[in-house]
Order: sequence, then C-alpha cells, then structure tokens
Amino acid sequence: MRAAYIENTEQWMAEFQFSIEVKVRFSETDMYGHLNNTVPFTYFEMARIEFLKSLGLMTDWISPNSETIPVVADLQCDFLQQVFFDERLQIFVKAAKIGSSSVDIHYLAKNEKNFPVFTGRGTIVQINRETGKAQGWSEQTKQLMLAK
Repeated sequence: MRAAYIENTEQWMAEFQFSIEVKVRFSETDMYGHLNNTVPFTYFEMARIEFLKSLGLMTDWISPNSETIPVVADLQCDFLQQVFFDERLQIFVKAAKIGSSSVDIHYLAKNEKNFPVFTGRGTIVQINRETGKAQGWSEQTKQLMLAK
C-alpha cells in the first residue's frame, strides 16, 4: 500500500477493531461488473455511522436539541484491487488522530479472502449547529474515539 497516511501497513491494519460487513449490490457495479468508484464513499459513511453509533455519539448529534453536529471536511479513497458484484466486504474504521474539534478517520476494506481491496481516510469536524464554527471535543469523547 502506498497511501501517504499509512506509515507501517502491518501495524496500521492491526489497529482496526471495529468493522461492518457489506455485500456488493448489482446496482453498485458498472457495465464491466466492477464496483463503481463512487461506492466506497458510501461504504465509508455506513461504517463511520455505525462506528460513531457504537460510541454513543450519534444519539446526541441527531437530536434536534443538540448544539453540535459532525461534518465531513475531506474524504479520499485508494483502490488496491478490483471488487465485483455479490462480493462480501468487511469495512473497518478507526479514529487515527484526534484534534481539538476534528478527527482523522481511517478505513480499510477487505474481501472474503482477507485481502485489502481499498483504503481511505477523511476528516470529520464537530461544529456548532447554530454558528457553523468548530466546537471542541469533550475529553470523554476523545477517550471514546481512541478506545475503539
């Protein structure tokens, strides 16, 4: 893997603890039967939401009374192998680095043979719902993200 955000591949992959499974639907493939290159971003979102739900953070953010919401500031995907219709993928997600109001999230997708097929990373920023300005994480939230 040659992604700039991965220094040591073995160590990087070993740090993932949370994952979800997805099955590639026919509608997610192109005319050649390959997974469309936009779909991994949907898989990243699905895994990220489940990861954040597992931390108990989504309940607060989706409440109409919540002061803060998370926004995606950037997102990238690096393709390693072809993926086809009906394959089952394990999408791993972890908080790689936490800033005062942002978190760098990393992703790893493996196929049924346990081979990496694509990787990714993205930054999420917690903002104040009314002002649109960045709002810092609580120490408890930082600890939750780093624990998984």
